[in-house]
Amino acid sequence: MAEAAAAAGGTGAGSGSAADRDRDRDPDRAGRRLRVLSGHLLGRPHEALSTNECKARRVASAATAAPTATPAAQESGTIPKKRQEVMKWNGWGYNDSKFFFNKKGQIEFSGKRYPLSGMILPTFREWIQNILGVSLEHKATSKASLNPSDAPPSILKKYLNIKLLFPILAGGTSVSYGLMCPADETRTIISLDTSQMNRILWVDENNLTAHVEAGITGQDLERQLKESGYCTGHEPDSLEFSTVGGWVSTRASGMKKNIYGNIEDLSFASIHLLCAVTGEYITFVYVIGTLGVITEATIKIRPVPEYQKYGSVAFPNFEQGVACLREIAKQFKGFDPNQLSVATLLFEGDREKVLQHEKQVYDIAAKFGGLAVGEDNGQRGYLLTYVIAYIRDLALEYCVLGESFETSTPWDRVVDLCRNVKERIIRECKEKGVQFAPFSTCRVTQTYDSGACIYFYFAFNYRGTSDPLTVFEQTEAAAREEILANGGSLSHHHGVGKLRKQWLKESISDVGFGMLKSVKEYVDPNNIFGNRNLF
Repeated sequence: MAEAAAAAGGTGAGSGSAADRDRDRDPDRAGRRLRVLSGHLLGRPHEALSTNECKARRVASAATAAPTATPAAQESGTIPKKRQEVMKWNGWGYNDSKFFFNKKGQIEFSGKRYPLSGMILPTFREWIQNILGVSLEHKATSKASLNPSDAPPSILKKYLNIKLLFPILAGGTSVSYGLMCPADETRTIISLDTSQMNRILWVDENNLTAHVEAGITGQDLERQLKESGYCTGHEPDSLEFSTVGGWVSTRASGMKKNIYGNIEDLSFASIHLLCAVTGEYITFVYVIGTLGVITEATIKIRPVPEYQKYGSVAFPNFEQGVACLREIAKQFKGFDPNQLSVATLLFEGDREKVLQHEKQVYDIAAKFGGLAVGEDNGQRGYLLTYVIAYIRDLALEYCVLGESFETSTPWDRVVDLCRNVKERIIRECKEKGVQFAPFSTCRVTQTYDSGACIYFYFAFNYRGTSDPLTVFEQTEAAAREEILANGGSLSHHHGVGKLRKQWLKESISDVGFGMLKSVKEYVDPNNIFGNRNLF
């Protein structure tokens, strides 16, 4: 019994020596332990390398020589200081990349940045005309302009006690109104842009970790790590522009979750600058910019996979596709091979295992009526996720409003939830006087032992609708209510934000909501990070 009490920390009455009890009364004991812990988590390991050193070592190893490496200059990140030089302010992505109607009336994708660039989609025009009632003669116009100030914001610590509000901006990919300034805010608002905090600070090859600044985008992180032979494997749809800080603050999930895990599986620690403390602070709370600024993070890395292969499977119907995914999720527990998206496959790993798991997946799919339809289709489907948002921008030009939203739910609720939400969207649009049938569809994107993540897409042609934005907002809210009523979650990885916070207390209970508010009031008593993404 004495050994058990000691192993449990000596919490029983009268346990421990006098010296132990004196040490327990030391008021700074907890503080010292936290400082030691933070040193272990955040300090640069003795043998950690910069990315240039790591890259040089890899080159030297490959050449079986030891040349003197000259560190290269740090490459500029995806997002420049004046982001409008490269990126749209009123749409998704790059200025030079978009879907447009060419001179022959066909839809084409511009630019040179994507595999789809320069490609023509010959049947897409007919599809949007038939499904959404789009007329090329009815084109919406926009003349809004944006003239940001060139004056940089002052250092945050200087103004913690002044009546200012600091919303945080990095990649700008939030889809939950997380970046929208509160309409009734009376304080001065200064947007804190972390996009220039974009360096990999060190790589620890022994422990397979990297310490990075939180403003680095996914594509910059993966590109720089790949030069050293590593990757994170975290690939959300927004990989090009979303940042490590955004991933950590919203508990992000990626398309390769089944191999590498979600961001909570990949991040060891993050450094936040908080209002109630000075210096650095370690936290694992996903609070969407309401408690502080994430400045750095330590994340897991893996060697770049030896072999990668795409695939695709066509099923007779959605229900059989979901049943197949469920069976694969059961049988592949503990394996490393696959990324599934309804009928799109990606296998990664060493060649022998990839080929073995590919055969297993296709064998399972065949039992559910699945037909292998080729590697090219699989690759197209996988890469299409990076340009879907550009389709939304084209649709806006032709009087179509559309958006995506996600949830997660147990396996036995997937099919019913999908059906009911799609039917609710159609019903809401009809009741609100939308003159054209809405587009409503979904896909299963991530699989778990006990459930799945579901992505919904919906859009409608608002020609003839008096207040289309209100109709859109009310329909999206009705869809979320239907999700909750059918056993779905408030969010899987997009975060709560202003868009969904009205359901937060219902989702986490009065007690959970009160706990979050208490933390907020203690950590940020002046509500400096008061962008109201939770409360």
